[in-house]
Amino acid sequence: MKVVSLLIVGAASTSFEEIAETINSGNHGWTAQAPSRFANVEDVMPYLGAFLPGDEQYEEPEVMEVSANAALPTEFDSATNWPSCSVIANVRDQSACGSCWAFGSTASFESRRCIATSEDTKYSVEDTAFCQPIFGAGNGCNGGNSAWNWFQSHGVVTGGDFTDKGAGDTCLPYSFAPCAHHVPATASYPACPSGEYPSPSCAKACSEDGYSATYSDDKHMASSAYSVRGVSQIQQDLVQNGPMYVAFTVYGDFPTYKSGVYTHQTGSRLGGHAVTLVGYGTLDGTDYWKIKNSWNEEWGAGGHFLIQRGTNECGIEGSVNAGTFSSSEVV
Repeated sequence: MKVVSLLIVGAASTSFEEIAETINSGNHGWTAQAPSRFANVEDVMPYLGAFLPGDEQYEEPEVMEVSANAALPTEFDSATNWPSCSVIANVRDQSACGSCWAFGSTASFESRRCIATSEDTKYSVEDTAFCQPIFGAGNGCNGGNSAWNWFQSHGVVTGGDFTDKGAGDTCLPYSFAPCAHHVPATASYPACPSGEYPSPSCAKACSEDGYSATYSDDKHMASSAYSVRGVSQIQQDLVQNGPMYVAFTVYGDFPTYKSGVYTHQTGSRLGGHAVTLVGYGTLDGTDYWKIKNSWNEEWGAGGHFLIQRGTNECGIEGSVNAGTFSSSEVV
């Protein structure tokens, strides 16, 4: 993917410091900060990879009408509404791999399954991203769509974060370590590779020796997969069933987000990114969606960001989907 130059008030720039200064000197409703995670826009590219409406490879589940069967709260946060499901608040790190589509898919799957079954279990981004054939939801680090249709037809095994490797309590944890971009490497965040990781092959076997189940026996399925359109319908399904997969367009100013309600102000289009919708509300008169990212908890507001609700900001309301679980899955 070719990186185009950023435009800031009519002038070219490659500096996140300049972008942050431009945002913070205006009255845009959000605060920017040059991210320690990325030095320039080229560093952001490996972290994108979601196919968006209009892309040749874009696919999504069939759109479903959501019944407005209850009054909506004025604000909502999945993590506080379902506190026993720690997976909702857990912020993962996709590392230098364009597997965001698998993270947004898996995060919504494990959150909804916990809500439905009370089983607070992490599911495998590794399985979602790398164990599908070429005509599955995506192509590993090379991008993809929502995996909810795949979850319905093939399922997904359990699997924690890279830091969970060796614990033996899930089948297939993520194989790429969180990494540090242009900041001193630590045990938690070792140095990133110079480019994007290649997608690993899938052995279709659990990588954890101490795990009790086999790969095939560990598969868990969704009973439905669907897309949702319309602000009130998205809110209704979120409140009723939990977090959802969403994808949007990333521009040059987005990586500098720190707080407030994001709206695109400057910078060229960098690509599509998939994330997890976890809540909504209103801040200083601006309606927002609360979104969980997969760039670890050090980015943004504890790994989350707010984006304007009701205006399809950056296409955030145009690619929303999730699914449900059958009664046999419910404990």
